Amino acid sequence: MKGTLALAGGKLAKQKLEAFERLQSEFEVSFRFVQKVHGQQRFAAFPVAETVHYLHALWICECKDLLLSVYKNSARYEGRSCLDLLRRWQEGETAPVVAFLQHKLDGLPFADLTRQIEEATTVCHAGDGLVRRLAHGRLVLLNRAMHLLHAVDAIFAQSEDTMMRQVQVACAYYGHHPSQIEQQLAEMEYPLSSYVPHQLLAQRNMLVMNTVGVHIMALPTDLPGGRSWNVVRPTDPLCPFAEHIIRGYQELHSYSAPVPSHDHH
Repeated sequence: MKGTLALAGGKLAKQKLEAFERLQSEFEVSFRFVQKVHGQQRFAAFPVAETVHYLHALWICECKDLLLSVYKNSARYEGRSCLDLLRRWQEGETAPVVAFLQHKLDGLPFADLTRQIEEATTVCHAGDGLVRRLAHGRLVLLNRAMHLLHAVDAIFAQSEDTMMRQVQVACAYYGHHPSQIEQQLAEMEYPLSSYVPHQLLAQRNMLVMNTVGVHIMALPTDLPGGRSWNVVRPTDPLCPFAEHIIRGYQELHSYSAPVPSHDHH
């Protein structure tokens, strides 16, 4: 029985990989766009079409997670919600989209970060990159906040009819006509989107995320030695990867009892 299940899982894993091959290039573009929206880059403007693009990109990232059976303990991309928002937006419901943008891009701890920066400048952190890293993080959060304001400004600054035409044109461009959305939501319930852990899927996910991660983490402040002291370049020899000291552990040695001697006297 276990062999049959393993065989079925392997076949489905290969089908998932084939489906991801068709999605991979769009996922890589979408992932980078999401990271830029989340603060890695500041946009001078964020028109209505870009909000549609953002929701589309989050859905694509969700599809990647489903196809590669990435374990999730939290809804990080909320792809189904994005499809539902695009459908409802085309029906005239804008408030849920604004609420989602606030949920994703607002509520940022500027005051707390500023306090940490001030504290770091008064203690012994010279040369360890902590102040620079905190300032960079605050700038990333500021970019997110700016994108939120640009996005809602583009939505609010024009008539409802003009805004809705822009939504419909953008949804058509990204393949999210209401009839397409119904099919896309249904496909997220197909076996290809089911959670089937498999070594091949895990390997592909690691490879693709390493690829996109190289581009995302290429900023000078993200490189080793440019962060805080916790990630400076190591100078000591690295310990074995799997070595871990267990508290209370006592090393045991094999013990052989002495062989008794036989006195023949």
